[in-house]
Order: sequence, then C-alpha cells, then structure tokens
Amino acid sequence: MTTLPRPTTTLTADDARRIALRAQGFLGAPDRRAGVRGVLRHLGAVQLDTISVLARSHELVPYARLGAVDRRTVEAAYWKDTHAFEYWSHAACILPVEEWPHFAFRRRAYRDRPHWNHELPEGVYEQVIKQLRAEGPLTSTELGGAKRTSEWWDWSGTKVAVERALMYGEVVCVERRGWKRVYDLAERAIPDALLHDELDDSECLRRLVRLAGESLGVGTRADIADYHRLKGEQVDAVIADSGLVPVEVEGWSKPAWADPAALATQPRGRHRTTLLSPFDSLIWERARTERLFGFTHRLEAYVPRPKRVYGYFAMPVLAGGRLVGRVDPAREGRTLVAKQVTLDGPKAVPAVAQALVEAAGWVNCTDVRVERVDAPDLREALTRELVHTLAQS
Repeated sequence: MTTLPRPTTTLTADDARRIALRAQGFLGAPDRRAGVRGVLRHLGAVQLDTISVLARSHELVPYARLGAVDRRTVEAAYWKDTHAFEYWSHAACILPVEEWPHFAFRRRAYRDRPHWNHELPEGVYEQVIKQLRAEGPLTSTELGGAKRTSEWWDWSGTKVAVERALMYGEVVCVERRGWKRVYDLAERAIPDALLHDELDDSECLRRLVRLAGESLGVGTRADIADYHRLKGEQVDAVIADSGLVPVEVEGWSKPAWADPAALATQPRGRHRTTLLSPFDSLIWERARTERLFGFTHRLEAYVPRPKRVYGYFAMPVLAGGRLVGRVDPAREGRTLVAKQVTLDGPKAVPAVAQALVEAAGWVNCTDVRVERVDAPDLREALTRELVHTLAQS
C-alpha cells in the first residue's frame, strides 16, 4: 500500500472556498479573450442535460462565468473545428478534444464489458460504421431511426449499435443538432495526434485526477473521484503521483488534496454575481456544496410537484462568493418569471435582483416578474430593487 505524505498546509474553510471559486472561474477577472473555449479547457468538463428553462445547462455554464455571451457563439465554440467531443465523464459531458487520450481506460472498459442492457442485432454495428464512413456525420434518425416504439428505452438496433460504437471510441459525438447527437467516425473527427489509446489505465487515471484537482482547486478524495466519476480506489492508486498535494482544511472531516498552483497565490479578485445551473461543476456534487457553502442543493425536476420545496429548476444565486438564494425561473414571451424565490435574508435582495435582471437581458427578456417569495416580508424590497435595477440596465 502506498504511504501518502502528511499535509504540511492547513487551510481555513474560507481559504478553501475562495480557492474553489477561483479554480472554477468565479473569482477574479474572466478570461474573455479565451472565451467559451477557455472556460471549457479550464473546467475540463461541462455537463449536458435535456432540461431547458432559461437555456440548456451547457449554455448556462459559460454564461455564469463570462456574462451575456451569445448562445450561438457558445455552440460554435464547443463544436466548430472539432474543438470538443461528448463522452461519459461526470455524466454526459462536453470535453476538450485534448482529453480524448485520457479516456482510453473507459473505452477499454466498455469494450471488455460482458453484459449490456440492450441486445445488438447481428451485423448492425458493422452497417452503422459503413454508413458513417460513406455519409457521416449523421444523427441516429438519419442512420435509420432511434426507436422501435414510442417507449423511451426501446432503442432500435441502429441506436444500440451507434451508442455502443460511441462508448468504444470508434464513433464520436461531434455536436448536438436539435438536441440529437450527431455521430462521426473517430478517425475523421479526432486529430491524428490525439487519436490513440496508447496511455495505460494508470496514466489515464493519473492525468484525470490531476486535472480534476486543478479544476476543483482543493477537494477531498470523493470530490476528486466524482469529477470524472472515477472509483475511490482508482484515485487512491494514482493520487500520490498526480502532482496534487495533501492539505488539511479546517472543519472538513476528510483528508483533502490541492493543486499546488492554487496554493501559490492568494485567491483575490472580484466575485461574480449570477444564477447557476444546478448542473454547474461548482455545485454538482451535493456533499461538497454543503461543505463549501453550507448550502443544501437538490434538483427537484424529477421530484413530484407536491413534494418540491424550491421549484422545478431552482437555480442557486452566487454573490460575494456565497450562495445567497435560489430562483426557479420560467419565460413568458419577453418576461422572465421568477416562479419562486428563496432569499438568505435581506442582504441577498440586491444580488438576487442583479442576477435576475442580467439573466433576463441574456435571454432577450425586457421585464422580470416575481410570483412567489419564500419570505413574504422581503417581496416588496425585491420588487423595488428589480425596478431600480431594470431602470439602470
């Protein structure tokens, strides 16, 4: 068993929170020249999800860091010139194309997998590859259909084959078109310099652990494992050689690891005020969010309506390096509707108003309407602040 060095650095809880905010792009001036592609490289993974309220989550992530970047610019930045690919990381994620070699361990594991939920009809896999080689890039519909029936799980043989090829790494998702995956052959989509599976499992894991640590700034073993959905024992096997350094964080019950570059300078700068996607990598791991911010976060989209506490797509509000409230948004024409607003006291009112007005402008809304505030005594103050902020915008 590898003997790990003892921590020589102790961080306060506030130090750890500020390091995490800077690592995630919320503290200090954003790199606008690098733009959306810079955000993707910096984070290493941007989660995809089907829900679209203000916008889809992969659009909300760069917006939260850069402000009102055009949504068409976001899509082009991800997909144009094969800058990125989609694969299974934290979940279904957009990943920088440079990370293709790092997922060789996962592609090999899929190829060696003995059991699958869907049967693969004989000859269909080869036919899909042949068709993509001749005609690609194509959606599953263009390949011959995604479903056998209207049931969501009842995939056609073509869909089973192309998704299997995606997992194996023979096929790549090169963009989303109308939310459908667009597939192409990896040999055509991935640059030659990256198109290989030469890295052994240990080296893949070592690199992913290092990248996760850099993207988090500081995190526990569980935080680091969760970033690309590694197993704890996989992290344990390589973390001593990852370049991350052990630290103690006051108030954290588990050992932690930090990016040495994050420890080299004090995390200072301007804090971003914004709405966050529930799938944003700053908050996607619930236990870490509670540890960093003292904030219990749960997506309630799949919770029955009567049991929801904060709303269908409640978006946490980040301000001053803290999570100060939640907004469950919707749109009605040119009006952004805050169906439910939760405020962490009177001091949160200006920040929530600012976040709502900025988000409204980004999605081409000219007005904001608040339907419900969890603290009724703050409703009037929030309404006044919204009127004032809208007048200044």
